[in-house]
Order: sequence, then C-alpha cells, then structure tokens
Amino acid sequence: MFKRLSTLNSIALRLSAMFALVALLVFVLIGGALYQQVDKSISRLPEAELDARYSVLESSVNRYGTPEHWAKISAKLKLLSEEDKRIRFWAISSDPLYEYGNPEAAVREFAQGPTGVRDLQLPGQAYPFNVLISQIPAKEQRPAMRFLIAIDTQTFRQTQHHLLIALISLAAIGVLLASLLGYWVARIGLKPLNILSEAAQKLAPPRLSGRLHLAPMAPELEQLVSAFNATLERVELAYTRLESFNADVAHELRSPLTNLIGQTQVALTRGRSAEHYFEVLQSNLEELERLRSIINDMLFLASADQGSKASKLTRASLADEVATTLDYLEFILEDAQVDVRVSGDAQVNIEKAHLRRALINLLSNAVQHTEAGQSIDVQISRTEDQVTISISNPGEPIAQEHLPRLFERFYRVDAARYNSGANHGLGLAIVKAIAHMHGGDVFVRSQHGRNIFGLTLPEPQM
Repeated sequence: MFKRLSTLNSIALRLSAMFALVALLVFVLIGGALYQQVDKSISRLPEAELDARYSVLESSVNRYGTPEHWAKISAKLKLLSEEDKRIRFWAISSDPLYEYGNPEAAVREFAQGPTGVRDLQLPGQAYPFNVLISQIPAKEQRPAMRFLIAIDTQTFRQTQHHLLIALISLAAIGVLLASLLGYWVARIGLKPLNILSEAAQKLAPPRLSGRLHLAPMAPELEQLVSAFNATLERVELAYTRLESFNADVAHELRSPLTNLIGQTQVALTRGRSAEHYFEVLQSNLEELERLRSIINDMLFLASADQGSKASKLTRASLADEVATTLDYLEFILEDAQVDVRVSGDAQVNIEKAHLRRALINLLSNAVQHTEAGQSIDVQISRTEDQVTISISNPGEPIAQEHLPRLFERFYRVDAARYNSGANHGLGLAIVKAIAHMHGGDVFVRSQHGRNIFGLTLPEPQM
C-alpha cells in the first residue's frame, strides 16, 4: 500500500502529468483556433461555389425568353447536374414550359421565401442543401420565374467532422507523447537526485562523518546538498553528545548505586549494632539524595530541551536576587572563607525560582574553585539590548579548548572527574538552560588570572 502511494507521489509522474496537462491545454487552444478558422473556410465553400455557378448561368437565363432557348438552357442544366451529382437546379414559373427539375411541393414552398442563400432540408437527406434563390424577371415569352441552384453540403459537413476527429486524435497522441517524453525527461533530470538519495541512505549511525560530495552538480541541488550536509553536521554533533551523555549518565548513576549496594552488602554480612546500621542508612541516604538530585536535574534539562520557556515572569531587581542567593549560601561562604562583592543593578523580567537556581549554581561553582581568603566579584551591567550578570573568581587559567564545552552536561576540565562526589556536572548545563528559557545566553572567559562565568538576559520592553 505504501509502495503504491510512493509511486503515485513520484515527482517524475507528477512532472509527466504536468507536461500532459500543458500539452493538452496547448493542443486545445491551437486546435480550437485552427478548427474555427477551417470551419469558417469550409462553411463559405458551398456559398462560393453557388455564386460561381450562378455567375455562369445568370446571363444565359436572363438573356433569352423563347422556348427554343429555354430548351437549350434545360439541356445545359441537365448536363451540369450529371457532371456533379452534388448540384441540383430548379426553375419555378407560372408557365410549366419554363420549369426545370420537377420541383416538388416542399421546393415550391421554399422558393417563395426571400432570395439569397438559405438551407433546405429535404426528406431522406442526412444533410441540408445550400440553396441560392434568385428572381428572374420576365423576358419575351417567358414569364418571371424563381431560379434555384442547390448544392449538397454532405461533403463539406463530413470534411468538418473528419477534421474534428483528426484534431482530437492528434491532440490525444500529442498529449500521450508529451506525457511519455515528459516522464523520460523527468527521470533523466531527477537522476542526480536519485544518486543523492542513494548516497544519503549509506549515511547512518554510527557512520555519520560522511558528507554528500557530488560534482558537477545542478545549481538547484547545491542548496539542498549544503543544507543536508549542515544537518548531518548537527546530527553528528548531537549523536556524539548523546553517546557521551549516555556514558556520563551511566557513570554518574553507577557510582552511587555501587556505593549503596556495597555498603548494604557489608552491613548484612553479619550482625551489626544499631549505631552501625544508623551510619549505613545515613550514608545510603546521602547517596540516594545525590541520585535524586541527578534525576531531577536531568528531568529539568529534558523539559528545557523540548522548548520550555519561562512563563511566570516577574519584574525584579537583579541585585536583590543576588543578595537573596548569597543569604542562602551564607554557611557555604563562611566555611570556604570566601567574600563576595556585588556591583551594579538592573530591573528585568525573570522567573525568580529559575534565576536563583542559576545564580546558586554559578556562585557554587565559583566558591568551589576559589581559595580561602579570596574574593568573588558579581557584576551586573546593562547594554542597549541585554542585561549581563558576570561572576568572576581568581583561579588557574582554563585552556581555550575547554571554554566552549564548559556548559555541556557532565563535562569537566579534569578528565579524572575531580571532586565528582561533590557535584555531578549538570550545574552549568542548567544555567545555560535557564538562560535560554529567558531568551538569553551564557558565556565564559578566562583572562588576567580570573575565570568569569555569566549569563545574559534580554532587556525588558518598556
């Protein structure tokens, strides 16, 4: 079923159908115009032939009015009728001596009408006659008469019919040929696209490093190939990050689980005192709290990845939010013997709970890498279109190759996972997610003996 639908949706078939429709439209327009012109020309032929016949006979009929001359005219009319079976002549007069053609009642009645060219349908005839009626005045012994020259239109009508059939047949053949040729041309034209499809089908995880390189290439496909290669680069990067993320998640979850299982197994090997069991449970609780923290952070990041935005925005002072965060971290700062200096302020629209979480992570990261007795600087500044919060601390310079990846999940500069038990490597990733939820971004710099981490928020609209 799907294969059939795919065939029906083929671009080559669509183009073939379009070629057929275009050809049909062209043939209808040209054929219709041609038929109209030919039809007009054919319609004039009977009348032209009648005029030609009448111009030859008119002088003979009008010039003489004696029975002898009429007999000669009748003989000439009979000879002309025998030569061309399509032509018929009638002469209708009050004197039967000057009549010709044995006109029946229908012809006599028709002859009484106006002169000129008119159509006469006789019984048993499939097509009407074109009849030229003329009034011949009296001459000598001959009274006034009606002289009729008729021509059978069957030949002309059949010619029109055959022309119409020929045009329809040619149009049908032309449409069929246009459709077939269009399909053939479309298949040839789409061949580079088929080659691209075959090359793209070979690219699958984990072989994502390949790219589409086909030359020479049609200009219409260059943009497609460029976009596809750019997408592959993003997919490869995301796939690489996902593999790394999965490995890091497994490692982070395995450590506390291993500790929990090991401590519990040791405690159960033989009877222990209540105090010992209490210590084991307390240690297990710490590991469980760590597991819960990792899971909650991962769920938060998953929600941010799905495009979640900060919705409960409140206009607030950033200096006040930093002060509130410092109050929360008061005991940590005292234990680390680190001082925090705050400068600047700005009013922005924020979701307070999220921003405080980002500030806690940034300040905790700064405290962790600041030696006792040193100071951390928090600077709030404003530009034309954004507000910046910078948190800088003295410390060892960070190599430039690490800076772009510090806000990635589970990324640490120390490959040995220094101090892994104190944090699980998601703090800065959460800061980045919160900044993006507010329409901002994050940044990091390492210069002049200080490491600066921060985030930007959009300038609130007035």
